[in-house]
Order: sequence, then structure tokens, then C-alpha cells
Amino acid sequence: MYEERYKLHPISAFLNFIKGLKELILPFIIIFGVNIFRDGGVGSMFNQGWQGLIPIMVGSVILVFLLIAGIIKWKRFVYWFEDGELRIEYGLFVKKKRYIPFDRIQSLNYTEGIFHRPLGLVKVKVETGGSGKVGEAEAELTAISREDADRIENEMENAKYHLKEATAAMGPVEYVETPAKKEVKVLYRMSIKELLILATTSGGIGVVISAVALFLSQFSELIPYNAIYEEVMLFLRFGALIVVLTIFLVLLVAWVISVIMTVVANYQFTIQRDEDHIYITRGLLEKKKVSVPLKRVQGIKVSQNPLREFFGYATVLVESAGGSIGDKDEKIRLFPLVKKDRMIPILVELFPELEWTPELVKAPKRSVHFFYRLDLLWLSPFLAAAGYFFYPYGLLGLILVPIVVAIGVWQHRTVGYALDEKQLTMQFRGLSKHRFFMLKKRVQVVQVTQSYFQRRKGIASINSTIKSGMMGATATTQHMEKDDASRILAWYEPSGTKEIKS
Repeated sequence: MYEERYKLHPISAFLNFIKGLKELILPFIIIFGVNIFRDGGVGSMFNQGWQGLIPIMVGSVILVFLLIAGIIKWKRFVYWFEDGELRIEYGLFVKKKRYIPFDRIQSLNYTEGIFHRPLGLVKVKVETGGSGKVGEAEAELTAISREDADRIENEMENAKYHLKEATAAMGPVEYVETPAKKEVKVLYRMSIKELLILATTSGGIGVVISAVALFLSQFSELIPYNAIYEEVMLFLRFGALIVVLTIFLVLLVAWVISVIMTVVANYQFTIQRDEDHIYITRGLLEKKKVSVPLKRVQGIKVSQNPLREFFGYATVLVESAGGSIGDKDEKIRLFPLVKKDRMIPILVELFPELEWTPELVKAPKRSVHFFYRLDLLWLSPFLAAAGYFFYPYGLLGLILVPIVVAIGVWQHRTVGYALDEKQLTMQFRGLSKHRFFMLKKRVQVVQVTQSYFQRRKGIASINSTIKSGMMGATATTQHMEKDDASRILAWYEPSGTKEIKS
């Protein structure tokens, strides 16, 4: 039993204040900003006497309240170690206690923000196999020293070591020396070249444009659409070339911003491992360290968009069970970008039980039209309407037909699976190519579906689901031989659930 109780660093009060301020920033700007700057701006506000100062007074009260709340939250938060548990107590009017057994803790994830690093502090997220809401950790220590973070990790390892010893001996738990710290081996560091290729080929430009659109939507009532429309119509008179150049410039700026964001987020990306965990470290302004327990890994997904596939690069995702290992339940990127020939040796070392270069069984030739037939069916009414109402320019829509067919043929040539005694590998593509590697013992459900037209051709689609995050992950190989589907069902049947749908 431990008597000493530990507190968070005082900077936690300020961080709590910043967190509360971030949640209120949009309504704060909308409610108070509009009142401050309307009807003549700031000057007229002071001319209205004390009534004109109401927005500033209300805003000041909210800021003071947030600051006091942050200080109280810091003062009332304590943690300690007792009876093999991490115990946390917090709250002012309603005191809350949380007891987390060390043997349930799956990982401790560290974040060093711009306020943490100068003071040698870290934010610690405690992850368990059953962490609550999506994207939330079991517990979060806002700011503690590295020594305190190491103390928690040592207590966790010590408790698990004692439990293992007691289980092996089938006797009472006795206190023994804390086990030696596990050796951590560096497996991979992303080079500057790979980082720049990752940044320039990522889809971050869409994220930037979506973020701007979302921000503007918050102020839709304040945007003078009529004035903007008049300005746009005036601008269009300058000619198509100027318009095209402007659009290009906007997209270029968005792309540059996305490149900078990607570089900052993945700077010094490093993969390490010990006997139980994979450790992923990344970030420039905010340095993050995520630990992934090897026993929670359910499968591996290797993805390649067409550009990266052409140059031999891939992204590797870890499908992990439970918890909130990634922010907002996002997938863990084991490799944001890596050359395939560099990737395989590291994967072999991390997961020696998996076969990484299996020979795939491909879809039969007679199923090729299934990959584009439905798309053409849905597209036909729109092409017919465009050709009729916008003749002759609407006929240009027919260009989409060979494009859809070409993509379907490309998907047909990609899809496939491989099967051995312990492992199922499935490959498919939309535009990007994806390959799933799954151990038999990790597969949750195998499902085979057949439409009326598939039954006539003797083909079927196969879905395999593994546990991943809070929802699961599914790999699909469409329009395979019916015998292949039966083979996979027979392979899986002794250890799980099989489901056939027609």
C-alpha cells in the first residue's frame, strides 16, 4: 500500500482553461464579436455607456469562470497507487473516484504539447481493453513530469509481473524486485525524403478545404451573400483565364497548408518495440508517443493509392481491438509511408506468425463485368438526361463510360485472396489498393453473399470481419468463384461463425 498521493503540475490549471476556451471559441466569437463590432464598431460601443460594455463584461465573466474552474479542477485532482491499482480522485461538489487495476491497463500514451515540452512534462492517456466512449481514454493525466510518468509505467509493469508470477506458482502474491526495464529496439525512422513524399501525396488538401467550409458555415448568417455575388460577377468579367488562375492559386495554397500540416504532424516518425508493445513516436510542435500492445493487434492493412503504388510506396495500418488507441478512434498508422521492400523485413520481425508474400487466388475472368455493370446501370439515366437536355455538349458525358469500365477491369485484376492453415489474406481496390492480413484466431465473422445474377454465374462475394476499434474492420473480395467462398467457409467453420446470404 502506498500513502503518498501525487498531483498534476500547476500548468494543468492553464491547460484546463485553454481546453474550456477552445470549446467556447466559436459561440464566443459569434455572440460577442458581432455585438462588439456592429453599429459603428468598438467606438460606438463605448459611446453607449455601461450598456455598451455588457458584451465585454459578460465575456470577461466567462473567462474568469473558465480560469477558476481550471484551477479548481487541478487542485482537486490527485492520483496514487494502492493494491495493484492506479487510483484517481477528482471533483469539487461531487467527488469522483476511479480505480484502474494495473493488469487491465493496455497502454500509456504520451503527448508533449507546446506547453509541456519547455517544462519537461507529458500528458498521459491511460488505455484499457474496455475504454469508454469512442476517442476517450480510461483516464487522462493532463500534465505530469517524465519521472512521474515513468513511475506509473514501473508500477504497471511491476503489478503485471507479480500477477504473472502468482499465476505461474498458483500461490499467494509476494512482493519481489521490480523487473528490469524492457529493452526497446528502434525498428524504423522516417527519412526526410519519405516525409516530403508523404506530405505531397497525402489527401490533406481535402481536409483543409473542408475545415474552411466548416468554419465559414458557422458564420453563414453573417456573410453578405448579395455583396459577394456582385463581386464574383464583376470578377468573372475579367475572363476565364483569370478565374482559372485564381482557382489554381487557392488550391495551391490549400495544398501547401496540407503539406505543412502533414510534415508537422509526422516529423521524426519512429517505430520502436519491446517484447510486448510497439511504440510509435511522431510530431514537431506536439510530440506524441502511442504504445500498441502486440496482443491487441487483430490484423494488418496495407494500402496504396494509385500514385504511391506506381512509385512502390504503401501505408500500413494496425487494426487493433478495443480502447481508443488513436485520437477519435482513428486507425494507428504503423507506417504513414514506406517503400514496400523496406516494409516487409520490419513486418516480419514484428509479426513473424504472418506470411507477408502469399500467392493470391484471383477472380475468374467471367466475373469481370460484375465490377462495372452496376455502376453503368446507375450512370445511364444521368448520361441520357444530359445528352437530351444539353445536346450536343451533354454527349461529352459518354467519356465516363470507358473510364468506369477501365476502373472495373482494374478492380477485377486486383481482387484476390490467399489461404493457409492459420491465415487469411484478402486484397481488393476502389481506386486505392488494400490488402488485409488476418490470423484465423482473430477473425470474428466470415460472410458469403450471392445475388441472383451471381448464382447464375457460379460466383460469390466474401466478407471477413475482425475486431478493430469500437466498430470492427471488414475486408471484401467480390465476385470470386463459389468454390473459393466455400473453401474459406470450411476453413473458418471449426472456430467461429459462418453466415451465408443470398
